[in-house]
Amino acid sequence: MISSKLFKLKLVALIAVFCMSGYSTFANPTEGEPHEKKGFNAKEVILGHVKDAHDWHLLDIAGTPVTIPLPVIIYSKERGLSTFSSSQFHHGHASHDGYRLVTEHYLEEKGLDANKYVPGKVIAVDAADNPTNEEIYDWSVTKNLTSMLIGAILLIWIMTSVAKAYQVRGSKQAPKGMQSLLEPVIIFMRDEVAKPNIPGAYERYTPFILTIFFFILINNLLGLLPGGANVTGNLAVTAALALISFLATMFSSNKHFWAHTLNPPVPGWVKPILVPVEIIGIFTKPVSLMIRLFANILAGHIIILSIISLVFIFGSLQPIAGFGFAPITIIFNIVMMMLELLVAFIQAFIFANLTAVFIGQAMEGGHDDHHHEAKHH
Repeated sequence: MISSKLFKLKLVALIAVFCMSGYSTFANPTEGEPHEKKGFNAKEVILGHVKDAHDWHLLDIAGTPVTIPLPVIIYSKERGLSTFSSSQFHHGHASHDGYRLVTEHYLEEKGLDANKYVPGKVIAVDAADNPTNEEIYDWSVTKNLTSMLIGAILLIWIMTSVAKAYQVRGSKQAPKGMQSLLEPVIIFMRDEVAKPNIPGAYERYTPFILTIFFFILINNLLGLLPGGANVTGNLAVTAALALISFLATMFSSNKHFWAHTLNPPVPGWVKPILVPVEIIGIFTKPVSLMIRLFANILAGHIIILSIISLVFIFGSLQPIAGFGFAPITIIFNIVMMMLELLVAFIQAFIFANLTAVFIGQAMEGGHDDHHHEAKHH
């Protein structure tokens, strides 16, 4: 009994450390900034986490930031290709090879417009560190891209491990390990998502639906780790996923779908109204997928960071208030982390399920043809 309570206490403490460690860095002044005492900037904390970056900031140890430098790849028509480590920027306080990372401090120092020079972007500068307005192409390996690559590697490793387990044990032996964990999920996605929505060709589309589901799920879960990247809370990422879903839907469409869209079975005077609505609906479906995943994941990150920021906000006013509010923050964050864990699964399922629904709608009429042909034979 005592050991069980001790385990639970250690688990809560571990979760609390995980919740706080990845974000404690923001309570300290940024390296290289002016040394005058500043209050805690919650906006800078939250935006700094949810945005992409050219290096991977993990945490602070004794006020020293621990970051993983990433490759910076810049192409300019005048200078050609330039590659170097993001550590050359020294957290945005230095330029290298005629390029520099835009920061809030740099904008204040040079008196530049933040709408024109977006913080976090790389720009070309002259010898005096002033912008040259030269057109450049940033092909850098950023934090989100690195996290996506890790997610893709994990996805390939997990699925190949499960496939090899089936080859070794066969379908008649009881599954073990990773195979036993994922088999119910795979069967559920096949029988409850792909088969009902794409009855005529569910076997062909099940691997695609499973890939979307597990890719989004893995990246959702990686984003919940301390210092994790906000991949699925990035609009560009969700837009790319929605585009893939849209292309799969369009390539699956048939003449029945387009006939129903361009010539719906309604009275003639209704068609001029309904046809534009149907065409717009084709494009609003992937847009809804994009916004739904982006908004839900981003909102979760912002809420968690906002709760954590309250400790530092109260601490900047009165240190005792900060320590007093810390237990409340830990409890709220444990609850929110559990909720976000549920959201990670739900949003992956919704995206995959709606993709299957849209593909099935695009194949409208084709199922009936297959049924009649089978009945005739």
